[in-house]
Amino acid sequence: MSDAEPTVLDLFAVDPIGFGGVILSGPPSLARDRWLAGLAACIGPLRRLPPGIDDARLIGGLDVAATLAAGRPIAAGGLLAEADGGVVVVPMAERIGDGLAGRLAAVLDTGEVVVERDGAAARSPARVALVLLDEGVEEERVPDGLAERISFHVKQDLSSTVPDPAAVERARERLATVGAASDAVLQALCAAAALLGVDSARAVVFALRAARVAAALGGRNVIGDEDAVMAAQLVLAPRATRAPPLPEEQADEPPPPPPSDEAPDDADRDEAPRPDALTEIVLAAVRAALPAQLLAGGATPRSRRRGGVEGGRGAGERRLSWRRGRPTGTRAGTPGGGKRLALAATLAAAAVWQRARRGELVESGPGPVIVRPSDLRVRRFETRTEATVIVVVDASGSAALARLAEAKGAVELLLAQAYVLRTQVALIVFRGSGAEVLLPPTRSLTRARRVLGEMAGGGGTPLAAGLDAARMLAMAVRARGRTPRLVVLTDGRGNVARAPEAGRAQAELDATNAASLVRAAGIAAILIDTAPRPRPATAAFAATMGARYLALPRLDADAVANAAVAHAAAA
Repeated sequence: MSDAEPTVLDLFAVDPIGFGGVILSGPPSLARDRWLAGLAACIGPLRRLPPGIDDARLIGGLDVAATLAAGRPIAAGGLLAEADGGVVVVPMAERIGDGLAGRLAAVLDTGEVVVERDGAAARSPARVALVLLDEGVEEERVPDGLAERISFHVKQDLSSTVPDPAAVERARERLATVGAASDAVLQALCAAAALLGVDSARAVVFALRAARVAAALGGRNVIGDEDAVMAAQLVLAPRATRAPPLPEEQADEPPPPPPSDEAPDDADRDEAPRPDALTEIVLAAVRAALPAQLLAGGATPRSRRRGGVEGGRGAGERRLSWRRGRPTGTRAGTPGGGKRLALAATLAAAAVWQRARRGELVESGPGPVIVRPSDLRVRRFETRTEATVIVVVDASGSAALARLAEAKGAVELLLAQAYVLRTQVALIVFRGSGAEVLLPPTRSLTRARRVLGEMAGGGGTPLAAGLDAARMLAMAVRARGRTPRLVVLTDGRGNVARAPEAGRAQAELDATNAASLVRAAGIAAILIDTAPRPRPATAAFAATMGARYLALPRLDADAVANAAVAHAAAA
């Protein structure tokens, strides 16, 4: 092995299954192809997961031909079992569904696949590692549950150095002789993970494994400080959700003791390092590897939690379909009326009964496959509706003009992302004695700017009218096959009833009734409290509406837009 520091590819090639896998983020490139070729040169051919693979091919199922020949259920292994001991490449990993991500995570945890379906049962070893090709943009990324089980998260800067297969083989042989990590290394990695906001214990385990492999690659039997530093940079830094604190300024340290005429003894010179000395070295190295956005106090994409939507996009509700969408398996049923026959599943269902059915007709010998109506299977698909974000703005006199300006800015930011998030945006304002749909659902930023420029504030707060208008628009959106999401910006101080001549008490009752109707309609909503001093009563009002509550006393357009995007992405 050369004197250069080992790369992710070097480490992963030595112990791919132990590391779980690698996430390669970024668009397709020649560097990525070279990276994969270098890995294949060290560990052998890589298996590739076909897009849209079904469960029968992934984890196995009934071998129809063998079952028909044998007259009893014969299980067939899937791709994961076939790849036992190797590496599986998963293209477009940012778009895989939660179901597939869960199956892959389970295989990484247990190292085996268990098939119990169609009358067949089998258990096969499937100790595999994954290379997840993440080509996502914006909020798209590998599902969190699967990403947590992967040691290395690499972005763009792939090393062009191809590992030496002979050096990799020597490191594998030496790995078993590398001793356990010292207490100082353990403490340093654990402390670094805590200070970097890494809340997964797996990350520390992966970092320790990386340090051991680095020692083996370096021809050492003891994990050194440099191995711990390298492991923290490659494993912990990409997972960091916050920048570690800077070391104390020199000025804050106590003054050095006055010089003494007595020569220091050897014991003082050989003073053992402080327990956190290695931690400080590790943090300093990790800090140099952190992105500028994180050092500036921002959040990384991985630190922002998704709303539970596959891919993190602003998609709407899931709906089952018989005709189009993402395949979700089969079920018993009769083809027709839009339902399509699942031939393989039908034959699999019939295969296990052939011996019994042939015995009813003929004593023995081959014959045609006997299919009964109960064997018929039809395909199922899943589609996801697009979302429409309905922004409901309190434009009354109680809402300061400055806050109204921030609401306008938030709508413009939402529209700027509408094409990426596959959402539409609508705007309702309520002020004076009623509410008005200023902007019907649209993705047109130009149209929105023209309308927003004419939006004015003032007058009373007809909160009930605003919620009624929002509910009616949401129901209309839902009738068109889209998923409505309400984003209500108000201080919750409704003072105008549905009948304007009624008093303030009636206005509060009407607002509570309108909120209850929103909840009864099952419309997902978030209430952003724009009051300078948020009140518990507004939070209770949000609960009545079945809405999430978010207080933003220092309202700004970016915060509102981010909250709306997260709300639109919530399943």
